[in-house]
Amino acid sequence: MSQSTIKVRVQKFGNSLSSMIMPNIGAFIAWGLITALFIPTGWVPNKNLATLVGPMITYLLPLLIGYTGGKIVYGDRGAVVGAVATMGVIVGSTVPMFLGSMIMGPLGGFCIKQVDKLFQHRIRQGFEMLINNFAAGIVGGILAILAYFGVGPAVQFLSNLLASGVNFLINHHLIPLANIFIEPAKILFLNNAIGNGILVPLGIEQAKTAGQSILFLLEANPGPGLGVLLAYWIFAKGNAKQSAPGAIIIQFLGGIHEIYFPYVLMRPMLVLAVIAGGVSGVFMLSIFHAGLVAPASPGSIFAVLAMTPRGGYFGVLAGVLVAAAVSFLVSSLILKTTKEKENDHDLAEATSKMEAMKGKKSSIAGVLNPNPGVFPNDVSKIVFACDAGMGSSAMGATLLRKKVKEAGLSISVSNTAISNLPSDAEIIITQEGLTPRAKNKVPNAYHVSVDNFLSSPEYDKLIDRLQSNEKGDLHQTVKDVPNVKQSDDLLLEENIFLNKEFANREESIRFAGRALVNGGYVKENYIEAMIAREKLTSTYMGNDVAIPHGTEAAKNEVLKSGFTVIQVPKGVDFDGNKVRIIFGLAGKDGTHLEILSGIATTCTDMANIEKMVKAKTSHELMDILNDKN
Repeated sequence: MSQSTIKVRVQKFGNSLSSMIMPNIGAFIAWGLITALFIPTGWVPNKNLATLVGPMITYLLPLLIGYTGGKIVYGDRGAVVGAVATMGVIVGSTVPMFLGSMIMGPLGGFCIKQVDKLFQHRIRQGFEMLINNFAAGIVGGILAILAYFGVGPAVQFLSNLLASGVNFLINHHLIPLANIFIEPAKILFLNNAIGNGILVPLGIEQAKTAGQSILFLLEANPGPGLGVLLAYWIFAKGNAKQSAPGAIIIQFLGGIHEIYFPYVLMRPMLVLAVIAGGVSGVFMLSIFHAGLVAPASPGSIFAVLAMTPRGGYFGVLAGVLVAAAVSFLVSSLILKTTKEKENDHDLAEATSKMEAMKGKKSSIAGVLNPNPGVFPNDVSKIVFACDAGMGSSAMGATLLRKKVKEAGLSISVSNTAISNLPSDAEIIITQEGLTPRAKNKVPNAYHVSVDNFLSSPEYDKLIDRLQSNEKGDLHQTVKDVPNVKQSDDLLLEENIFLNKEFANREESIRFAGRALVNGGYVKENYIEAMIAREKLTSTYMGNDVAIPHGTEAAKNEVLKSGFTVIQVPKGVDFDGNKVRIIFGLAGKDGTHLEILSGIATTCTDMANIEKMVKAKTSHELMDILNDKN
């Protein structure tokens, strides 16, 4: 196996861990604050409130991780089964099961997904809900039992083994040596695997007994990066010198450590500076027996101080400041002995080098991905997305937000993790390697791929396009659905769409839902209710016809009854069934039964289906329906 393959696999492993941890960081912080405040050695000791600490770390946090892991794999059903399976490792062990939840959560989602695929065409009509619920319960119960007897004890053994290794390093005053590996790994963007996969779980176990852990600061210490950036500010020239002050604010105050990675890559020898700073900082933390009560995420000085226990500020600050000072001195020496032409190396090129080392650089830098979708007419929300949603995407969002403001555009620009992309995002910007994941998450958005988030020409192209409201020429998406007029009629000619093509079932359902929204039949939330209904059981009705509609809980989202007809001559897959005619349905006060009756009468005859599929105009297709209604 090649080194590049190993690196990519480790990177994916780190991304997976990060996707489960990052959405729940708020819960970790809540636990940390409660711990820091109310335990016997806390700021305001309270015997009653301190009883929250144990259950939160034993049950709440692992269950949240397991739930999130299952949801990533298979939506809400995967989340529920993942949480049930996680309960098995929690009860089957005596240590907090963070590693166990990272195993059982995704495993639960995967298993129920496979079971659903196995039975999707074998369930008799009317038994769908019963079978689905029992399937989830049986799979979750079996996994919980297996986890109790097998996975829990195995993970506990592994955790104890790793903890023994860490304790050995601490007891023999060798823990600073860990940063010889941690600091270079951060530059290679393996911090997710190291931090979330190893240091955070072990640190939480240690903090549970000792009240704090030095492990939380091995990777999150902002000192080494601060020292490098200060050295560039004082001793460098050109673009690197000018950009360093802003990078300091983002890195030290904002906690986005990725900002200093390109500066290290401009002079690879600077990796010695961050190693020296990291080792020195941890050495000081060891001397003062300092640590944090919970993870500091992001690695901002504010987050670090917020997680510092009472009486531990001096030691923590000493660790941060010494790390920064040593890193600054070594960086200064390296920069001062660098030739001028090398010292003024292009920061954008170094950033691209960083992206390549992370395995995410586009093969063609700074170009739109081949099939981005259709550029929306009215844009109100642009979202940057990366693995964790707290690093490179935050930098890109900051830059574009400034350009949007300067252009006088009223558009929201935000950043998030791929796993948390909002469904209403109209434009999504990702690195090339992440674009497929973003498309799978929000297929109907317009997707832009960039080679790096710091300095991409795509930002200016996007601003120009937004200002001119230039429209793309690819296949029609939900944003192109015309604004149909208000009417009491169940079907308007404007709500019939011909010759459509869709990449998948969800895309077609979103199209149908958007047409219902634009027609004034339903509220915006109804679209997601249609997707949720489809996940319960397919709305494929036979004879190449599907009737997607919302859940029972979404009936309040329906404004009036109506439906839309979508002709898909080439067909779209609905769980293995080819669908060529789609009826998007909205029913209010029982009137949807009339709609269904009319559709059923027409579609019972395959000859009518063929006529509708071959119809050349909306009027022609509507006449076919009216003849039978």
